[in-house]
Amino acid sequence: MTTEMVDWGLAVSLGSRLAGAGPQVSSDEAESTVAELRAGADRSTSYVREFTGLEAGENTAPVLVVDRAAWIQANADGFAKLLGPVIDKVAERRGPPGPVTQAIGSRITGAEVGGLLGFMSSKVLGQFDPFHEPSGRLLLVAPNVVHVERELDVDPHDFRLWVCLHEETHRVQFTAVPWMRDHLFSEFGRLADTVEPQRLLDEGFKRISEAIRNGHASSLIDLMGSPEQKAILDRVTGVMSLLEGHADFVMDGVGPSVIPSVGIIRGKFDERRKGVGTLDRLLRKLLGLEAKMAQYRDGARFVRAIVDKVGMEGFNAVWASAEQLPSLTEIHDPDAWVARVHP
Repeated sequence: MTTEMVDWGLAVSLGSRLAGAGPQVSSDEAESTVAELRAGADRSTSYVREFTGLEAGENTAPVLVVDRAAWIQANADGFAKLLGPVIDKVAERRGPPGPVTQAIGSRITGAEVGGLLGFMSSKVLGQFDPFHEPSGRLLLVAPNVVHVERELDVDPHDFRLWVCLHEETHRVQFTAVPWMRDHLFSEFGRLADTVEPQRLLDEGFKRISEAIRNGHASSLIDLMGSPEQKAILDRVTGVMSLLEGHADFVMDGVGPSVIPSVGIIRGKFDERRKGVGTLDRLLRKLLGLEAKMAQYRDGARFVRAIVDKVGMEGFNAVWASAEQLPSLTEIHDPDAWVARVHP
């Protein structure tokens, strides 16, 4: 039933067309970039292990270097899995649509999803994909890495290793802490149970149109306003802030010893994270990317404060169980987490 209400094939094909191929590179340059990213991910595994003490099993979550179209396909597959319960809920409440309504509706929704994926696919440098069975996979988006390193005018070899350090940290987080994946799935499942799906579908895409047309936007997350939804979102935001902040902390901790120009890269990249144009900033706000930037900052401050207070081993208590994860309140008050976990 899920696939009947969203034309995922259309979403992928339209998103891929909108994304474009990325910067022009020769076949030799493309081949060397792919090889360097793979090697960078391999090198980063030991750097992350030695710095954090987290041990990720061998060959548990593969590393793939992909283009934008492959990233879109992977995320369409992930969204189909994640949104399945929500879309099935719509069908359950409203009954099966007629053939014409179904055909038109699925294509409209597929086109809207494709537009979002097309926009996002040009922004993402790497991503851990937890939806892929059995243990997730790490995607490194080669054309975007090349595009950004050229845009920032930074050393490409240093930049590629820098990106790999961040993304490999996410792979280690999910493979060294195997319960994390199921924990996030369960939280998303609880959120899906609370969603008014038709409101999300109708108002969500209306907000996208208004943002582009009128030059203002509020986050799609604002559509979820019940106390139960806010409690779930706070828990998820706390976890995501931890994961993103921890990855930034590792980058900054390991970087100076293995990446000569890391200071230049960090400065230029942080400036780029603010968004480059009016439409870009609007869509970032609408899609919650501004909140994601706050997750990097707040999470990194939390990790630094904990490590300064109780050391890396004391910090790693955060990975012991879901109960040890910081709440959103504790992300902003690290001493409260220390008092609870290390009384």
